[in-house]
Amino acid sequence: MTEQRSNPHDAYFRKVMSRPANAASELRAALPESISTRLDWTSLHLQPGSFVHSDLRNRFSDLLFRTRLDGHPAYVYLLMEHQSSSDRFMAFRMLEYMVAIWRQYLIDDEKAKTLPAIIPLVVHNTADGTRWSPAHPTELADLLDLDSAARAALGPHLPRLKFLLDDIAVLDLAALRERDLTPAARVLLILQRIAPRNGRLGHDMLDWLEDLRALDTGPDSLGDYLTVLTYIMTVGETAEADLAAVFERLGPRAKEAIVTTAEIIEARGEARGRMEGRVEALLELMTAKFGPLPDAVADRTRSADPAQVRLWTARVLTATTLDELFA
Repeated sequence: MTEQRSNPHDAYFRKVMSRPANAASELRAALPESISTRLDWTSLHLQPGSFVHSDLRNRFSDLLFRTRLDGHPAYVYLLMEHQSSSDRFMAFRMLEYMVAIWRQYLIDDEKAKTLPAIIPLVVHNTADGTRWSPAHPTELADLLDLDSAARAALGPHLPRLKFLLDDIAVLDLAALRERDLTPAARVLLILQRIAPRNGRLGHDMLDWLEDLRALDTGPDSLGDYLTVLTYIMTVGETAEADLAAVFERLGPRAKEAIVTTAEIIEARGEARGRMEGRVEALLELMTAKFGPLPDAVADRTRSADPAQVRLWTARVLTATTLDELFA
């Protein structure tokens, strides 16, 4: 189990879907009724951590909920894909994550005699409307390189894991409006569709004022509005004034969020400006001491985190070579 470094899509997803009520509304809409009616929705509890591999965390977000299925312990594993291109090996990845969940279960309960059921659900949502590729199987056995005769011969010896897929990309916005979702969950799924690279959100969000206004009745309405604004200001391209015009219509909490978000963004901008100044000053010192810098060295310096820049700035005074500086 690992902790997850946040990106805009992940931060928004986890903020909304970490609340059991929001997650339950999406799960009820996505799961077959034959499964949904067997789950105890009142005992849905979020489990800590993430099971997604570190190199895939910019592409996927995941949440694990513990509940009961027909009175037995069970888990629901919810994984959301942020990228427009679906993952051909998703069935294999889901098996890996499910095995990791079972392994953790056995670590936590050394006396366990059985394993709990895990319901694996992948939610695929894209801004460009690209649906899940039919060439990318949802069943693990379909990834195995076998001809039909060998497949039939091996039959029961092949892994049969098949994950559930909720392909939001195939739904039009009207269909998403009709889903029985909490307002926060619906706004999340809608904004994942319409916000990235959108310069007209001030106009497009007017169709969703009812759901946006409903956020004001949530347990953390200011936090919800701040999360929405941070997301759309990060992934979208709409002018702040146009966004403010929309949020001014949503009530005092939304207005407060507009002011707070603007202050946060301004502070981040000032900090970013100071950091960029430090980096350029370091590059000038390095050039003066070691001569013209290779492009790779300049790129490495510009992409370093603030702590690393401070360390290198202190070292440049005494280092005799670039290797010594970066050691």
